[in-house]
Amino acid sequence: MAFGSFDQGNERMPTSEINMVPLIDVMLVLLIVFMITAPLLTHSVKIDLPQASSAPNTEKPDTVTLALDANGGLFWNDEPLPDADLALRLQAAAAQSPQPELHLRADQNTRYQVLAEVMSAAREAGIEKMGFITVPPK
Repeated sequence: MAFGSFDQGNERMPTSEINMVPLIDVMLVLLIVFMITAPLLTHSVKIDLPQASSAPNTEKPDTVTLALDANGGLFWNDEPLPDADLALRLQAAAAQSPQPELHLRADQNTRYQVLAEVMSAAREAGIEKMGFITVPPK
């Protein structure tokens, strides 16, 4: 502790000391917390897993590219497709096993109504996986 006097002749400066009690309290609390939680973190269940010699399935499903131009024209894998044949092609693709992924490419000037109708037709046919193809900015 630092004590000072009222004597003006003595030019000693009071000494300051750090209070160690709060530091020790925090350290002891942290020690107890780590002593309690450390065994819980290392606890594991020992099990004997079965062994299997199968290889993962690396076969990827086919992809179907459906493109829409600015005028609403359809292209199935880059081949022109009449509007009437779209439902038949989508149903045939949905019946395949494994089902192919449908990749939609649309011109930026395509009306949203046409795109929504194509997506609705794909959903009604039973296509489960559908994605949009875009071009990243340069």
